[in-house]
Amino acid sequence: MFGANQGHYDPQAPEMDGQKLRIGIVQARFNADITNALAAACKAELAELGVQQKNVVHVQVPGALEVPVALQAMAEQEQFDALIALGCIIRGETYHFELVANESGASVSRIGLDYQMPIANAILTTENLEQAVARQTDKGRDAARVAVEMANLMEQLR
Repeated sequence: MFGANQGHYDPQAPEMDGQKLRIGIVQARFNADITNALAAACKAELAELGVQQKNVVHVQVPGALEVPVALQAMAEQEQFDALIALGCIIRGETYHFELVANESGASVSRIGLDYQMPIANAILTTENLEQAVARQTDKGRDAARVAVEMANLMEQLR
């Protein structure tokens, strides 16, 4: 749950035990400095939440538009409790930003719904590099927390 004032994930949320979970991470390489920092923060937080390193599968794809294809392939394997999408789209001077942001976001959501698979979407969409740098660590951690909480919730609901 996100706090009304700070916009950060609430670490006091229930069911944050990741010991039994298998998590898939798909990372876009475009804007690699940012996405590498997102991935490092995400994996560190998964470890803090008890997810065993051997139960984390981390793959990389060229960019944000390719993230959903890899997420779908992972979802089809039916081996993961949750998936995480990592990427960074920085606004440029053309319409390309909107296209990539909208299509990748909609596709990630559709895969989650189609496969009833929790997907933590941490594909950053920022106006500039400074905004991306400011968010890279927190959003990587947030993605790990969302994935663990939602995987546990889905287990309870099934």
